[in-house]
Amino acid sequence: MFSLFKAKPKLSDLIPEGAVDIHSHILPGIDDGASTISHTTKLLEGLNKIGFSKCIATPHTLPEIWENTSNGIKETFQATKEQLQEPHQTMLQHAASEYMINEAFLERLQTEPLLTIKDNIVLIEMSYMNPPLALKEIIFEIQLKGYQPLLAHPERYLFYHQNTKMYQTLKELDVKFQLNLLSSVGYYGSSVATAADFLLKENYIDFVGTDVHHMKHIGAFENKLIIKSEVALRSAIERNSYFK
Repeated sequence: MFSLFKAKPKLSDLIPEGAVDIHSHILPGIDDGASTISHTTKLLEGLNKIGFSKCIATPHTLPEIWENTSNGIKETFQATKEQLQEPHQTMLQHAASEYMINEAFLERLQTEPLLTIKDNIVLIEMSYMNPPLALKEIIFEIQLKGYQPLLAHPERYLFYHQNTKMYQTLKELDVKFQLNLLSSVGYYGSSVATAADFLLKENYIDFVGTDVHHMKHIGAFENKLIIKSEVALRSAIERNSYFK
């Protein structure tokens, strides 16, 4: 007897050849991602096998933990490019940053240009413990400086799981959302997968990223989807072509 239910695909099956990853931690020794150039090479190799042909490096900028600067990130990016062989050298497309938004970020915003994913799009994140008290004001200041805020992995902020109206509020403030692809296979837990499903169903997700730090992340792409919103996820993946 044939099953009435279509089997869930592996996440890797959804990634088209030539895909662009806009959120990764592959620059060596600069944050909690790749530790060496060898590690960077293995991650790029893994991403390439999945289907990615371009990768934008987005190391953390997090005061007192990862004190990265724009110049430091660009220097590490250039040095890494020079050490890579093809096709990995070409894969490493661009360097930006994932900025933790807090008071220190506001000071940085006023004193130096931010590294953007493309054009004026800047990748931001929040603490997993609590959102900034002045979140709306910070978003406004980012936009006032001419940047388009792109919030990394909104599905992973547990404090919004019971307050989903805040997602709508952020969208009304013209904040773009970037989903972590591994959320769709339950890598971060069932509650995060449920939040990812909600955001996809509401059409709140603009783009996707791997947020790759290590080879366990690469391996998890062989897991099957546990979310229901497969069609919406495929559409979000396709929108990443904007960054080619």
